[in-house]
Order: sequence, then structure tokens, then C-alpha cells
Amino acid sequence: MFDIGWSELVVIGVVALIAIGPKELPGVLRMIGQWMGKLRRMASEFQGQFNEAMREAEMDDLKKQVDELNAKASGFGANFDPLGDVTKFDDPFADKPKTATDTPATDMPTSTAPTSAEPVPPAPPADALPTSEAMPLPAPPDADRPATASPAGDKPA
Repeated sequence: MFDIGWSELVVIGVVALIAIGPKELPGVLRMIGQWMGKLRRMASEFQGQFNEAMREAEMDDLKKQVDELNAKASGFGANFDPLGDVTKFDDPFADKPKTATDTPATDMPTSTAPTSAEPVPPAPPADALPTSEAMPLPAPPDADRPATASPAGDKPA
């Protein structure tokens, strides 16, 4: 606040000692200290009231935002009917075009090649398979399986 160093304080002290006198100097310093204490208390009280007003303003703003969110949320609850939405669904496959795999086996042409004893089911189209079935995952390593052989230069001791 004030940029007063030790050299300035010494000059002020010497001038005060000469102007006031050594007899009344302790009383004047005590009175100046009391005034400084009062000023600090008043500044602290003002700062506390200002901070309290800021907190109240923030709380009012937060309360207003929470009330707005509650009003919006209550509007959603009035029209929410989860079972009503589920019952509105029809057959999901009704508008799907038929593919060659959807046709019955009697419509398929017969082949002249000899058939085996077991019928082979037709393979599903590649786009019908989920990616987890189209690309199998690698097998996890077994803990019981022995470790792979070490390079030729390394021999266990």
C-alpha cells in the first residue's frame, strides 16, 4: 500500500522525536497504533460484508438455475410414458425387402451334383453377421502350456 522503507521510518522517527519531544512520544505512538487498529478492523468488517454479499448473490444465482432446471425436468415427467412408446412398435421386419436367403428351400433350384447325407445350411450374407462373429477373437494363452523355447544361445542354469 504505502512504499515506505526502513530509511524513511528512521527519518520520520527522528523528526517526531524533535517535534513532539521524548516525553510525549510514547503516548502519541500508542494513539497512532490505536487508530491503525480501528482502521484495520473497519476494513476487515467491510471486506467481510462485501464477501458475504457476493456469496449471497452467487447463491441466489445458483438457486435460480436450480429452479429453472426443476421446472424443465417436471415438464418432461408429465408426458413420459415408457410402456406407451413400446406398444407403438409394429413388426420391425415388415418393410425389409426379401433376400435370396429368406426364400424357402423349395424355391431353390436343384443341383445335379451328388448330395451328402447331411444337408448343408446356406451361409448367411457377410453383412448380416455381427463383427464379433465375422472375426473370431484369438484364443487366450493357457497358464498350463509350457513356455516357448528360448533362443539357442540361452540355456537355463
